[in-house]
Amino acid sequence: MIQLALLFNPTARGGRARRLLAPVLRRLREGGAEVSVIVGTTAADALDRARLAVAAGPDALVAFGGDGLVHLAVQAVAGTGVPLGIIPAGTGNDIAGALGLPVADPSAAADTVLRMRPRTVDAARIGAQEWFAGVVCCGFDSKVNERANALSWPPGMAKYLLALAQELRVFRPMPFRLTLDDERVIELEAMLVAVGNTTSYGAGMRVCPAALPDDGLLDVTVLGAVGRGAFLRAFPQVYRGTHAGHPAVTMLRAREIRLEAPGAIAYADGERVGPVPLTCRIEPGALHVLT
Repeated sequence: MIQLALLFNPTARGGRARRLLAPVLRRLREGGAEVSVIVGTTAADALDRARLAVAAGPDALVAFGGDGLVHLAVQAVAGTGVPLGIIPAGTGNDIAGALGLPVADPSAAADTVLRMRPRTVDAARIGAQEWFAGVVCCGFDSKVNERANALSWPPGMAKYLLALAQELRVFRPMPFRLTLDDERVIELEAMLVAVGNTTSYGAGMRVCPAALPDDGLLDVTVLGAVGRGAFLRAFPQVYRGTHAGHPAVTMLRAREIRLEAPGAIAYADGERVGPVPLTCRIEPGALHVLT
């Protein structure tokens, strides 16, 4: 019998994921799995419980939620050899989508878990303590996240769009210093810098369109300083991944990148990391994901 620890976020999709839990558990158990459900009272409590579950040696830790919950689960499994299963139930599900998982069908995602076919992929460290599997963002997009997190209304993506409109009125390019592999230093004013192990974040923004989760490299996208009008014209291209040809966009690759920018806040997989400076370093093969 497959032993699964299922980490569940009851607030995913504004709480609508709750109704999906029972049918997913039924699908897993009927497929021959013994499932223990982990629900934390806080994010820190959920992580502590997930780490305890991983230490007991299950066949997989399954994250049932959005990118934020996957980010939390990665903290528990990265480097341990315990596979990570993902049942997407968030707003964006960018990490699951980048790995080819069914993002709109929880039952199909449960079947993927039951097949127990792990794919070895990379993860990246932020400093010594934190991991990420998707994208770290810093600049305009993280400023929008800060605004959105401070809003109590409207719900879902509408909150993000309102924050985006508010930030557009006041945002100015930020001075960045980027150090790649301790060799190349770039200093410039930029609208945003994104460091990607996978392609997208923010519910489908393909900010690092050529990123591969198993190539041992981080993709870095830099959107240099542009006026508000040019930025408004360029920003929608990110959803299509066609911004790479924009004259203000620079695409880079490195195993390690240090970000410095005064007053900037970084987000990883949609979760607040905190102020920069910070260093991102790829760890090849650190994750085994059921895909």
